[in-house]
Amino acid sequence: MANITRRQFTAGAAAAGAASFSITNAEAQNFGGNELIEAARKEGKFVYYTADFTEPEQEVIKAFNKRFPFVRVELVRAPGGQLITRIKTEAAAGKLSADAVNHSDRGLMQGIADLFQDYTPPNAKDYRDDVLVSPKLWPRSTLGWSIAYNTELEKNPPKSWMDLCKPEYGPKKIGQVIAPSGGTTWTRIMFERQVLGEDYWEKQAKTQPVLFPSGAPTSDAMVRGEISIAVVLYNIAYIKKRDGAPVEAIFPPEGVPLNYYAAGVAKTAANPNAAKLFLNWCMSDEGQAFQIKELGYLTALKKPPLNPPGWDPKVIKTWAPNFEQYVKLRDQWIEEWNKVYGYRQ
Repeated sequence: MANITRRQFTAGAAAAGAASFSITNAEAQNFGGNELIEAARKEGKFVYYTADFTEPEQEVIKAFNKRFPFVRVELVRAPGGQLITRIKTEAAAGKLSADAVNHSDRGLMQGIADLFQDYTPPNAKDYRDDVLVSPKLWPRSTLGWSIAYNTELEKNPPKSWMDLCKPEYGPKKIGQVIAPSGGTTWTRIMFERQVLGEDYWEKQAKTQPVLFPSGAPTSDAMVRGEISIAVVLYNIAYIKKRDGAPVEAIFPPEGVPLNYYAAGVAKTAANPNAAKLFLNWCMSDEGQAFQIKELGYLTALKKPPLNPPGWDPKVIKTWAPNFEQYVKLRDQWIEEWNKVYGYRQ
């Protein structure tokens, strides 16, 4: 697990920030109330495990700290498969360090729901019931898949998922994230097989795509020009483009696979109030609007506060997996994908 990273983010001049902090009673209710806020202030920090990308998580933390500068967030980020292993290992030893967890695979999180305490965000009624796998675990993050490309290298980019099977986009022009990476990738390959056809993997694998352990190195390789096309989650492509990289991304017409994360507060949390305050802010309209507008996320809110740039809900089709199949088919289909793409764990 050498590539698991731990970073601490602190609002500048924390003491001064805390001294100048103010929030109205009405605003406080959006985030759990004054009592929770004061309890979080006393704790002053929490440890946050996430399978989402480091770059957007850093920005989420900075936005949270603009609201609540007195809470330091210690971030531990890893791909979904590695992170769930770490959580299970630490919990089995009675040493789970996480106060809050945000994971990409709802099925795997459902299997360890007993590690989490009862938690309900203030606006729970505003969220879709069909994406919840436990009353303890909530869809803090909602991500959608896209096809991104380097505009300086790819002058005739693919316009659909099926285009990724064309010989002109191979060999080694396309970057793919390996199926065992985590819940987001499992959602994508499930979509490919169920929507694009049982022979899609064989057709696409013939282009000899470059395989990556997660979306971050995939997108970085695209920006560097090592590949010209990347199948990545829209939020990471959006951030690259926003920051000036020669990147564009499309939502293919066959559909956009959506992945709903599961976030909760550990039973053993040393700083449960700070963890709840953070998740409450992330789940609030304010937090969701920030993630959509600034980071290219989607949302599981019944009424989205806005749409991400380039997203037209009247035109773009979305797809979400049947959850029973999502849990039941995972191991077998991932093993078959590994064989088709020649990937060895």
